[in-house]
Amino acid sequence: MRSLGDWLGEQPYTLGLSSGFFGFFAHTGVLIALDEAGLLPSAVVGSSAGALCGGLWAAGLSPCAMRRELEALQRADFWDPAVGFGVLRGRRFREKLETLLPVTTFEACRVDLAVSVFDLLSARTQVVDSGHLASALHASCAVPFMFQPCLRDGRPLLDGGILDRHGLAGLKPGARVLYHHLRSRSPWRRRQSAALMIPERAGLAALVIGGLPRLGPFRLAEGSTAIQVARDGTKRALDEPFRFTRYA
Repeated sequence: MRSLGDWLGEQPYTLGLSSGFFGFFAHTGVLIALDEAGLLPSAVVGSSAGALCGGLWAAGLSPCAMRRELEALQRADFWDPAVGFGVLRGRRFREKLETLLPVTTFEACRVDLAVSVFDLLSARTQVVDSGHLASALHASCAVPFMFQPCLRDGRPLLDGGILDRHGLAGLKPGARVLYHHLRSRSPWRRRQSAALMIPERAGLAALVIGGLPRLGPFRLAEGSTAIQVARDGTKRALDEPFRFTRYA
């Protein structure tokens, strides 16, 4: 019987990574499992945590290197409170990104990458797939009230998950997709909100991993557990009979 791993190996596919606060730990676990199985994607799309994780990998970091960096992450690496429309200025976060990224532009990435951001002036999602990489990832991760808006090309931008929680706005027509869906515990989204539902789209296989710990700027120590749980859940899912929604 065909497994999820078999399906992924049949043709090139796009990895879609949803937003979800500090969900980049779990996304990294998914990438580690895909790397170990020799099933890495040919393109990546995402928003917020998904943009960060997908962007670091597309730029050239190995999943294992990403794991090392995340497990060493300290709050001081991004914590820079300042007066403004958000607790954190975001300067330390940008500096950390620029230090980590092996390349500076989307065009230099090893696979196609598209990330979602929220444009404050138009109040719409914009897909960014060219130009300066760190500023786009910074903007896509600028969680409202936590980070101040990020200026890119003169536009004030915020977290791409505001309107594109799934992080799939940058998908190309007809793409085959493995989508890692982070369950949200956000207090401002209704439980039955469409943003929290797994999207229905032809050629999209969704992976939902249970048992992930709650993470945040004051709960970084559990990031290693999230990586391992997501890695183990993905490995199980790859070996099990294929179906378009897979809970692991």
